[in-house]
Amino acid sequence: MRQIVAIGGGGFSMEPDNPALDRYILSLVDKKRPKACFLPTASADAQGYADKFEAAYGAHGCEVSNLKLYWPHRLDFEDYMMEQDIIYVGGGNTRNLLVLWRDWGLDVAIRKAYDNGTVLAGVSAGANCWFEEFSTDSMGPLAPWKGLGWLAGSFCPHYDGEEDRRPSLRRMLEGNEIGPGLAADDGAAAHFVDEQLHRCIASRPSANVYRVDKEGETALPIERP
Repeated sequence: MRQIVAIGGGGFSMEPDNPALDRYILSLVDKKRPKACFLPTASADAQGYADKFEAAYGAHGCEVSNLKLYWPHRLDFEDYMMEQDIIYVGGGNTRNLLVLWRDWGLDVAIRKAYDNGTVLAGVSAGANCWFEEFSTDSMGPLAPWKGLGWLAGSFCPHYDGEEDRRPSLRRMLEGNEIGPGLAADDGAAAHFVDEQLHRCIASRPSANVYRVDKEGETALPIERP
């Protein structure tokens, strides 16, 4: 079973006192001490970000680690990815993330782990990257960009958390710059199983995931664990 949890915003880095989304990700792995790897590529391998992940997921009983590309300490990417139960991708610059992953061949290693059952999760850039298209400020003003294409359609994170997200996505959709897809508020996530939307979850009372297209937006049924 292949699984991806795409988070619009939230989780350990934005809601340290509200672990609902992190607990949901952990519930997808049936192990007492799962191996959880953090990829801080989009934040230029920010050490503080990696430290927060290791503290949060370590406190949940995981065997934690991180993989950095700016100063790599290992090159056995495939073997390392295949060992993981969870691969969590942090936020930041999605375009830079994609360029680096492809150049190092990390995308190929992650794909092999994903096909083998490793749960993939990520927030903002770490959610964008799995889709065919996404809305990003990686180049400055919000604009569409192409992702890995493992999930069909487009994705927009921080839908309620950044004031220009909603109007800019509307302009992109109406101008045929980006195709239909999903938009997720901060505190909301979309869980895919075998590339099909399985469930939407939220850690905040008002957070939602929306189906978006040229005609408008529709809030999807959501669970609040």
